[in-house]
Amino acid sequence: MDSYPAPALAKVKDMTVAANEHPAKAIAFQGAPGANSHLAALEYDADCLPLPCFSFEDAIDAVKDGTAARAIIPIENSLHGRVADIHFLLPESGLSIIAEHFMSIRHCLMAKSADAVLKTAMSHPQALGQCRHFLRANGIIPVAYADTAAAAAFVAANDDPSAAAIAPPIAADLYGLVAINDAVQDDASNMTRFVVLSREPVDRNSLTGTVMTTLIFEVKNIPAALYKAMGGFATNGVNMTKLESYQNGASFAATEFFADIEGAPGNPAVDRALDELRFHCNSVRLLGTYMQTRDRG
Repeated sequence: MDSYPAPALAKVKDMTVAANEHPAKAIAFQGAPGANSHLAALEYDADCLPLPCFSFEDAIDAVKDGTAARAIIPIENSLHGRVADIHFLLPESGLSIIAEHFMSIRHCLMAKSADAVLKTAMSHPQALGQCRHFLRANGIIPVAYADTAAAAAFVAANDDPSAAAIAPPIAADLYGLVAINDAVQDDASNMTRFVVLSREPVDRNSLTGTVMTTLIFEVKNIPAALYKAMGGFATNGVNMTKLESYQNGASFAATEFFADIEGAPGNPAVDRALDELRFHCNSVRLLGTYMQTRDRG
């Protein structure tokens, strides 16, 4: 907590007190107040009590120890792919994915004064990269910081009138900064996918419409293992919407995969596909079943 700039630290303390009084309403998120994950929590549940946490591990631990009922975690971005380490954190957490939430990302340029002559803009390196054309065109030097909203708090706490921050628009309101331009991103299609985590899985009988199941699996280290493992989904008509490989550990002997499929265990076609997958894999682990909210167009 002490790693946040002073204006953010004060808000962290207030938000933590409120969440601790009603943990059933709390949603833990990574970042300073005003971060994109803070905004995502409010979009997902307008009545929630957002609980800021310094790291993804802290947000997950808040759910595990009962400090918060849920956590909202970004797992992939339309421009930059998967969020680092999230494929390792989700399985290790022991929590279940109970929902997905998609949020358009808007980068707002903010400073202490509307008429300031800006020389620098501070933000997370990914945000700076997503605004590089704007910054270059306006002669503003990018300065990397660990967190977008914390960068806004840092600018608010210092006396440099030429310093700006790039953060979600909500951060300008929280830290008393002036929003100079509320859409400086170079690509308007920037979108982040979040998942909501809980100690208990969703009751599958309560789900209606199209549902998703997220899983990880490790194929056997033999020729055509992945091809054979995927065959069950094809022959049973189960749509796989995501498949991404990653290495877990340093052996490089077997590859793990992160996948999303349409459907849920209990559906005969899904059960047959999963049974065939298990036959060709060293391990298969389901991370959660939840309602599909993505645009299928």
